[in-house]
Amino acid sequence: MIQSSALIIQSSAQLRDRISLSGEWQFFKGDTEISSQVEHVTVPHSWNAQDGTTADYYRGKGTYRYNFDLPKNTKKKRVFLRFEAVSQEADVFLNGQYLGNHKGAFNAFCFEITPYLKKKDNELIVKANNILNPDIAPLSGDFTIFGGIYRPVSLLILPQTCITPLDYASSGIYIKQTEIQDHKATIDITTKIDGDISGNKKLRLRTSVFDPTGKLVTTSENEEIRASENTVAIDQRIYLDNPILWNGKAAPNQYRFFCELLQGKKVIDTLSVYTGLRYFKVDPQKGFFLNGKSYQIRGVNRHQDRPGKGWAISEKDHQEDMQLIKEIGANGVRLAHYPHSDYFYSLCDKEGLLVWAEIPFIENGTESIAFEENLKQQLTELIRQNFNHPSIFCWSLFNELAKGNPEKLVAELNDLAHKEDPTRLTVAAANIEGRPENTITDIMAFNTYPGWYWAEPETMGASIDWKKDEKRGVCISEYGAGASIKHHQQRMKKAPKCEGDFHPEEWQAIVHEGNYKEIDKRDFVWGSFVWNMFDFASGGRKEGDTYGMNDKGLVTYDRKTPKDAFYFYKANWSEKPVLHITSKRHIERTEPETDIKIYSNCSDITLYVNGMKYAGNSGDHNIFIWKNIRLQPGKNKIRVTGTFDKETITDQCEWILKN
Repeated sequence: MIQSSALIIQSSAQLRDRISLSGEWQFFKGDTEISSQVEHVTVPHSWNAQDGTTADYYRGKGTYRYNFDLPKNTKKKRVFLRFEAVSQEADVFLNGQYLGNHKGAFNAFCFEITPYLKKKDNELIVKANNILNPDIAPLSGDFTIFGGIYRPVSLLILPQTCITPLDYASSGIYIKQTEIQDHKATIDITTKIDGDISGNKKLRLRTSVFDPTGKLVTTSENEEIRASENTVAIDQRIYLDNPILWNGKAAPNQYRFFCELLQGKKVIDTLSVYTGLRYFKVDPQKGFFLNGKSYQIRGVNRHQDRPGKGWAISEKDHQEDMQLIKEIGANGVRLAHYPHSDYFYSLCDKEGLLVWAEIPFIENGTESIAFEENLKQQLTELIRQNFNHPSIFCWSLFNELAKGNPEKLVAELNDLAHKEDPTRLTVAAANIEGRPENTITDIMAFNTYPGWYWAEPETMGASIDWKKDEKRGVCISEYGAGASIKHHQQRMKKAPKCEGDFHPEEWQAIVHEGNYKEIDKRDFVWGSFVWNMFDFASGGRKEGDTYGMNDKGLVTYDRKTPKDAFYFYKANWSEKPVLHITSKRHIERTEPETDIKIYSNCSDITLYVNGMKYAGNSGDHNIFIWKNIRLQPGKNKIRVTGTFDKETITDQCEWILKN
């Protein structure tokens, strides 16, 4: 049976095909072509790749043009055009025919183009814009809205009757985990089919399920599909004994669901989707549980932009982000403040990271019906397009609402999320307590910045205790501080001005140490997410060493330099050896006496300064500090050693004490 299935998968390449339209396109700013201003760009592309960190970055219109010939394998086929994202609004034309409009910068959308194709020289026009629009979320936010076709574009070549790509641009297959336990699983599968169904009396759907080892474990096959419409949803229920669970980082196992649409005995369409089986809950007193075991989420937030690219990042860029998140040892990620690439969700599935997925309802909205409908559209797209990702445990409905009376809208979004997906939790992130919309979602989280915007780092504990919800638990969805790797100051006791230009790396580390210690001692905190994993563009900001940048990342914008705070978390979260001297970049010193701080999960830690040995000391949360170490004028060699798994680990640097 497995061999037979493999043969069908091979033949499915003839049944389905995806052709990338990424590559060279023509582009010009505005919606009227001026030949002298036409550029040749590579899609994915953002027209804000260079100006996205400036206060007056371009928010306007841009037009793209692409010419292509009809592929040879389209005879008796249907052809669909799929965009993974266009920011933030798109009007699409093919050979002069208007295909439609899509509002929203972050989700995929799809059109059928079969009737409008020519054999040669098809002209595709996309009129995009990232103009602030009161009918499209987000209306505000502390990040740049990069414009353009910034994710891949492709043609889907499918059979006449097929598993539809038109259900909010989803896969058309939904694997609902109705009941998952250690010893049994009940799974409901919905497959949406489109085409000549009412006139076809011999259609059947067969779904084969393969476990993470590749073994066929069960098959479900429908009787003949009967429908009066040409689009139909087919439901199947399967039962599994002793399922192999998706168990986070330790064992991110996934099953393959292989769906075959048959006409008589002939297979006319096939599609595989993957998902991992798991169950989870939030206990208000004991925190997060995955598959029945305590699994406190220790995560980071992520924005998707990069220098010189904006949001138009590659799979390699996604992989690099994932490698850094893995290196730090996080077990969760909040993908703020909008839907991210399907490719990155898939990486989270594969690596076992728990994901907080979010729509861009940020700070404020309007009373416009069009705005409300757009939010509901974006939420529906987010859920249907990402329904099968096992990493996603919650749908987030808003971030930091501060104006107006959005309680009714949030309640409607909450109901919609539960209707679309009753298996996951709803959540939201607030920064103002007592607002009525904070009481609506299944679980709740707060953004709070003690030690940066107010108070001292250690007051995080009091902040958490005040926010604790006896029925829904509590999560810290954002916390942190800004930092420049160019700014340094030793023995800091007081926070710098957060709105100022001086953001020393040392204070960021102090804030994270104080904040995390308070989080870590409270079992009822079901999750925490550092703000942010990476520096990111925010055109309106005027602070730190680079204006137009939010510098709260643990890693620099270009992903080349982890800051000291990165190693604090790595020492606490990672199972790999960590031994890091802080303030390495503070090379030129003016004070002869200094403290030396090390982050490490090693044992037998020993410090050497200019060859002089200093005995190790005990470390709280893997922080080791030697007080009042005297430097000599000129060069000073700092070296530290430790033992990890019987191996000697070393780190070193050089500081210069100026006369």
